[in-house]
Amino acid sequence: MSYPLLQQYLERLSSSTGAASSISLDAQGRAQGRFFNCTMSSAFQPIRHVVRGEVLGYEGLARSVSAADEGLSLWKLLDHAASDDESVELDRLCRMLHAINFFRQSGTSGPDLFLNVHDRLLSAVSSNHGHAFRRILDALELPLARVVLQLPPTSPQQGWLLNYVADNYRRNGFRFAAQAANPTEARQQLERVRPDVLRIDARELPDLAELSAVLRQAREAQVPVVFKRLESVHALQTLRTLAETVGGDVRVQGYLLDAPRAALLEEQPDTSRENVTRGFSFPPATL
Repeated sequence: MSYPLLQQYLERLSSSTGAASSISLDAQGRAQGRFFNCTMSSAFQPIRHVVRGEVLGYEGLARSVSAADEGLSLWKLLDHAASDDESVELDRLCRMLHAINFFRQSGTSGPDLFLNVHDRLLSAVSSNHGHAFRRILDALELPLARVVLQLPPTSPQQGWLLNYVADNYRRNGFRFAAQAANPTEARQQLERVRPDVLRIDARELPDLAELSAVLRQAREAQVPVVFKRLESVHALQTLRTLAETVGGDVRVQGYLLDAPRAALLEEQPDTSRENVTRGFSFPPATL
């Protein structure tokens, strides 16, 4: 780890009884959080280049603590039991946990950290979105430039709110990702919200001509496109073909390739052309 202030913070946590903090360390040095008498930690799912297979980012996900490194997702359970204020607290706790657990494993350069901003936070926080989280990153001297905040899907009627929140995050120095349910929404997001990253669900890919148009627009705007929830070999092969034909920065994420794990991958896969095109799976990296 190459972040001295983060190391000092972790050392204080390891010597603390934990009574005054909602964050503690387990025996492996992983940060854990307490919320509604539940203990949670972080899991990270890789985001890979669709052709080369290299890991370009990780999405941080809240999981229950599990010795087998396969804890259950707690977010929906806890969020449904929380008030608006408690939901904001939970959202911020998760982002802090993920930042600590990511950067304690990562060097000063490398893949980005993608963090979710949940929908209740959009309306529950009145102004200056991102300011509180930036203060945490600044206090620990963690690199803001490697953090991408993932905004939740919104309805057409919430377009003004999405623009307002995105502008707040941008002014606080964050990059952000927008979600799109279909090609029409993707083009609108690229034009109106101007995200740094565009995320599209890979489970039901639209007409290839429409998808090609979205990728061309994203390429011209220099916006990477992440196809999340990748579950089928056919979808991966389709996206590889489109990426090679249209160009641009196309990335994939899903259980077809990687399950979320507490530990980051230590090695990048072999990016030779032979290995990339053989089968659907990228060569495994060392945990």
